Amino acid sequence: MVELSIFHNEKERVLEGYRKRNLSEDTLAKIEEIISLDNRRKQLQTTLDNNQAEINNLSKEIGDLFKSGQKELAESMKEQVNSLKDAVKNTEEEFRRIKEELEELLLNLPNVPYKDVPFGKGAEENYIYKDWKKALPEAGGENLPHWELAEKYKTFSLSLGVKITGAGFPVYRGKGARLQRALISFFLDEAITAGYEEIIPPLLINKESAKATGQLPDKDGQMYYCEKDDLYLLPTAEVPVTNIYRDTIVNRADLPIKLTGYTPCFRREAGSYGADVKGLNRVHQFDKVEIVQICHPDESYKTLHNMLAHVQGLLQKLELPYRILRLCGGDMGFTSAMTYDFEVYSCAQKRWLEVSSVSNFETFQSNRMMLRYKDDDGKNKLVHTLNGSALALARIVASIMEQYQSSDGIIVPTVLRKYTGFDIIN
Repeated sequence: MVELSIFHNEKERVLEGYRKRNLSEDTLAKIEEIISLDNRRKQLQTTLDNNQAEINNLSKEIGDLFKSGQKELAESMKEQVNSLKDAVKNTEEEFRRIKEELEELLLNLPNVPYKDVPFGKGAEENYIYKDWKKALPEAGGENLPHWELAEKYKTFSLSLGVKITGAGFPVYRGKGARLQRALISFFLDEAITAGYEEIIPPLLINKESAKATGQLPDKDGQMYYCEKDDLYLLPTAEVPVTNIYRDTIVNRADLPIKLTGYTPCFRREAGSYGADVKGLNRVHQFDKVEIVQICHPDESYKTLHNMLAHVQGLLQKLELPYRILRLCGGDMGFTSAMTYDFEVYSCAQKRWLEVSSVSNFETFQSNRMMLRYKDDDGKNKLVHTLNGSALALARIVASIMEQYQSSDGIIVPTVLRKYTGFDIIN
């Protein structure tokens, strides 16, 4: 969540940023409410501190009076102490209420967009930051969509997923399963070579973890919830991997901390419909390799661009045409200060498919999870956290199948052949 000091010290920047997100005037008005509540919280804290100090002083005096035999004066002063204790109790009740109101407001406000984030209401106003188009083998005859290729070459089955579980849970088989496993190994090996530590996290997360990285309360309806155990199926490896450092003070010398993890991901994708949900375009379970960095605040935007370069390198090695979008305020995620999306081109569907988001959250997550470092002045300060998909597999598989189709079968990208053990799916 946004640091309280930012509302006080950079109110105009917050207002401008929230207007980029197209937040309502009622929501913007909550900024003044937050500032007012926080000022009252500070006043109450001062009152509590002063009253507690007075109680401590009086208690010491009372003890001295009893020792010196001045019992009557001591008893009268005890009444004063009891009165102060009643006042403290009442102040503490208001203090707790104010803190709860503040937390509720802060938890439901999104991150403040970075200055370079463009205005815009939705995806159609995202800025094309960069594109890279690579000539690929021409498909023999008409380009088929990946769901038709899947039937032809038995790479995955959506109908089996419906039989076993329900819609949106594909079953990969044969060479399709081996292609999936090859991509996971390739992405992990590339991340490890780039200095990321591999993590195998749990696939279930508790509410504290989901809240710390910003999935709760914002994405509550999008996650699968195990009511009996009060646990969620993870929507992305970002959640458990980043939470490794929740409630931690890291050494500045250890920054940046670079972590990567492969996990299946589970999302309800409520409200999705239409042509964009066909095949692997939008599923409820998909595999993804995630990269996470925890870094010094002065380095986070340099780190963001290093992470962009890493994801670009993966797509270039796969020789898939892609473009990078800088998201406008209206299309940006709740937790992000700045996001770049990677899209690959579907030659059969004649459309772009998102395969990665790379985001800088600045202190939004670290403030929730109390993830700090000790600065040179000895003070604990919040780190910046970043994450990116490197990469999400379902649409990468779809893109490879469509881009690499030929009259003989689906050609395996050269970089994957040492992992698959074959160079064509037929």
